[in-house]
Order: sequence, then structure tokens, then C-alpha cells
Amino acid sequence: MPTPLSDLAHGFRQKYLDHAELTDQLRAWANAYPNLARLESIGQSGEGRDIWLLIVGPEPDRSRPCVWVDGNMHASEVMGSSAALGIAEDMLRLHLEPDAELHGLPAHVRQQLRKVLFYVVPRISPDGAEEVLRSGRWLRSVPRDNRPDGGQPRWKLGDVDGDGRSLLMRRQDPCGDFVATRDGRMRRRRLEDPGPYYVVYPEGTIEHFDGVHVPAPTMLSDHAPDLNRNFPWTWAPEHEQLGAGDFPGSEPESRAVLEYTTRLPSLFAWLNFHTFGGVFIRPRGDVADNKMDQGDLAIFKQIEAWATELTGYPVVSGYEEFTYEPDKPLRGDMSDYGYHQRGAIAYVCELWDFFKQIGMERKHPFVHAYSHATEEDHARAVEWDKEHNHGRVFQPWKAFSHPQLGKIEVGGLLPLVGIWNPPYERIDELCQAQSACFLRVAALCPSLELSVQQQHLGGDVYRLDCRLENRGYLATYGIPSAKKLDWNTPPCLEIELPATAELVSPSGRIQVLPHLEGWGRGYYASAVHYPRSTSGSVAVRSFVVRGHGQVELRAGCPRVGYVTHQRDLG
Repeated sequence: MPTPLSDLAHGFRQKYLDHAELTDQLRAWANAYPNLARLESIGQSGEGRDIWLLIVGPEPDRSRPCVWVDGNMHASEVMGSSAALGIAEDMLRLHLEPDAELHGLPAHVRQQLRKVLFYVVPRISPDGAEEVLRSGRWLRSVPRDNRPDGGQPRWKLGDVDGDGRSLLMRRQDPCGDFVATRDGRMRRRRLEDPGPYYVVYPEGTIEHFDGVHVPAPTMLSDHAPDLNRNFPWTWAPEHEQLGAGDFPGSEPESRAVLEYTTRLPSLFAWLNFHTFGGVFIRPRGDVADNKMDQGDLAIFKQIEAWATELTGYPVVSGYEEFTYEPDKPLRGDMSDYGYHQRGAIAYVCELWDFFKQIGMERKHPFVHAYSHATEEDHARAVEWDKEHNHGRVFQPWKAFSHPQLGKIEVGGLLPLVGIWNPPYERIDELCQAQSACFLRVAALCPSLELSVQQQHLGGDVYRLDCRLENRGYLATYGIPSAKKLDWNTPPCLEIELPATAELVSPSGRIQVLPHLEGWGRGYYASAVHYPRSTSGSVAVRSFVVRGHGQVELRAGCPRVGYVTHQRDLG
């Protein structure tokens, strides 16, 4: 009997794992179920840590439809690792216990899912996650900076008071733009506020400090690349896109993902986990919905229906609701690469609906939730932290003598558990909801079936009538916009003959077929007054063969993999 999954759990549903613990979890699965789980390193981080990939499904070298799940490409967003691990564990359970209930999925959907190969990269930035889990500091992606040292002052974030954490610093200043509330929060100064006034900085020191001028902190002050701006689709250099890196794929972490996924033509769906917000972000990121392929949009509307029902998160257009500046799309985004260049149903989930938890009104566009909080929202956040998060976020202030700034206070905010990521007590809840939603998306993959009928034409001559069907939701090309991609070739039907037989017709043993449509059309693909089926999910071809022995027929393409059928002549 195989080891029960519960005996192999390393606690990812109750805590955030460091690199060693995450590695142990993945190895435990791969060692216990070698016929279902293969562990590979797709590359190494800047500090030499493995970027682990777990492939879930039997016969991982057999080409067939596959999906990709990743998380934690941004250092502080460690819930993404847990959510990805949750999907991997649920798929292992589906193979080990095929008749067991799983997220309300009916038996035929569970059967379809067992045909799909899952590629899971739970942590794209192991260096970044390790640093954040150690200190709680702000870090976008990776703890390195390859920019030339121009001698300009800049912040270097870190623990200055020796308590092992990297929080905030505040200092009284008549020019300050913050004031302290009664509960110790820092809020923006208003005209009516009498003071005292404060300036607020991240905990750390100033490199190249001249003793007078304190630089303004920036999002990437001491760590240059943002891995989610380092992918090739519409990449732009640093002066146009903050965090872009030196060139597309310049960073080892993003390059590892690019090199691996470029070799996966059968990749149909790609879920990129981030935090926080409680929202799914779908294509397109560069234009409004009226310029998007409407067939693609209909499929994403189906995903939106599942997301709303199973997670409670809205699904929004990247361009219409998640651009930080009006009419300025993000460049070099991973999900854009997955959608435009790999032809996948590629989208982002910003896990953890913190705004909803504190009762904040839904913003339109959604991205305004990160910058348009009211004083009441801030106050509710403090109360929520006390009542539902054991006071992990809002920290007391402590006096400290800073080596450069003199008399300051350290404290204020530790967002790692509560804002950036959910409380430990809520991890499993989010894992369950995300798995329930994404397994339905994975079940949309195309599914080929090949049947062969033999007709005796006289003597030792036979006709083999081959019928290839796509019984899956998606077409063999995937989403409609992917059909134009050069590598997205249609299926072929091929016959292999023994030495005791010869092909009479056609003249060649390979017949090129059209792409086969699937049965799915998206959420709003039918009118009440005009229900009609479409065609194109079946291709029929014949071979005429003379002789005897066993022949093999093979149908498919790199996009969907191959199915075979053996037949004895006679």
C-alpha cells in the first residue's frame, strides 16, 4: 500500500515553508510516489538555490495536454507557494484515490483530469522568499542589485535594532508628511493636524549618506529586478518599465521558466499566483476587452463564473482594472508571455482578499484598492488585526539611536502575515478554494480519441477507416487566439506498416488533418432563441493496405500529444 498523503504533509497548509522545508515536502511526494511525481530543478537562483518543478501524473515523458502552476515570484508573496502545493497534493490524491470526492468534481471530470499532466513550480524566487521569511522586510523579487554603483544615496533595508525583524522607522520632523494616530498608526498629514509631524522610512541604513540629505525610499531601492517585468512579451527597458532587468530573461529565475516552458507546446493553462488583493487578473493587459479575441474572452468568462462561485474573487481585465497609470500597460509580464507566446489560458490570482476582510468598498478600477484607502479603512484594519490576526501586523514603536539619523523609533508595521499573506489559520481555506477553481480550468483541455474500422476489399487488401475525435472542451489549438502561432501545427494521422504489408493509398503514410474544435464555447456562447451545435470536432481518413501483420496508427500533434491504435490485418 502506498504511503497515505496525510503522512507526508510538512505543514504547508498551516505555515509558510522556508526553502529547506519546501524541498523536503516535494521530495517526500516524489520519493513516495515515483510513478506519479517527478521532481526536477529547472535552474538555480542567484544565490544557488534550486528552483523546483514537480510534475504530477503518470508517464511524464508522454506528450499530452498539460497545465502550469507557479507561485512566489515576488519575494513576500509566500501564500502562492502554499496554493501551488495544495493543487499538487490534490492531484496526487486524485490519482491515488480516483473514486474519492474532490471539490465537488463529478466522476467524468475527475477522469478527464487524470489525463492532464500538471507542472507545479511552487517558488520561483527562493532567495527572495528566504530573505522575507527571515526578516519580514520589503523585497519585490530577489535580494540582489546588479546596477552600477553611481555613488548616489539610497536605502539599504535591514534590521538596525537587532531584534531580527525589518519594520519601519519614524522620526519627528516639522516638515514631516505623517502624523501618529491614537493607536500608533502613521497616517498622511492633513491641513488641520497640529502635530507632531513625522517622516517615515523603511528600517535600514543609507548607502552613500552625505549626513544631510535623506533619499526618498523607492520600491526597488536596493534590489533592482522585478521578475514579473523580465519576460519577453512587450518587454521595455528600465527607463520605460521599472524593474525590467537588463534584457528579457536576464535573471536566472525568469530565464529558467522561459527555457522550460518554451519546450512545452502542449501547455494549455497557466496560473500565476501572487498576493494580495483577492482578485483574478486576466488578459489582455495591453488593450481593452473590445479589442480582445472574443472567443478567448468567452472562455475567460467561464473561468470568471467558477472563480466567483468557488473563491469569491472578482475577475478583471489587466488593462481595464490593473494598470497603475492610465493607458500605460505593464511590460514584460509573465502571464502576458504565457497568453501571447505560449497560447495558454494564462492569468494571475492575487490571493488573499484583505480589502474585503476589513470591509473596504470594492474599487473600480480594482487597482485603486491599493492606494485609495480611507481613514475608516485604516482604522478597521487595526481592529481586524487585533481580532482575527493575533495582532501580527501593527507593532509598537520603540526608541532607538540610529547610526545615521540619530533619535528615531522603530516598529509600526509587519505586513508579512495578515496583509501580504493570510493568517496562518486561513492558509488551508485558500488552498482549498484555489484548487477547486483551477482543477475545473485544467479539465478544459482537449482530449483525443482514435478509433479504426477495418474493411476487407478482397484478397489481401484492406481499408482502414480512421476516426479522430476531440472530446475535450478546448480545440486542439487551445484558445482561439493561439491558432495563429507558428508552432501550433494541426494534427497528423500516420500509419506504420510491418515488412509484410504495403500502402496502396494514399501515396504517403502521413495525412495532415485540420485542427479539431472542442465542444466548449465559453460562458455566453449560446442564445436562448437559437440553440445550434457547431461542427469540426471529428476528422475521418482512410488508408488502403495490402498484406498481413500488425499495423499501428498514430494521430495527434505536439500541441495535444498523440494517441495510437494497433490493428491486425485480416
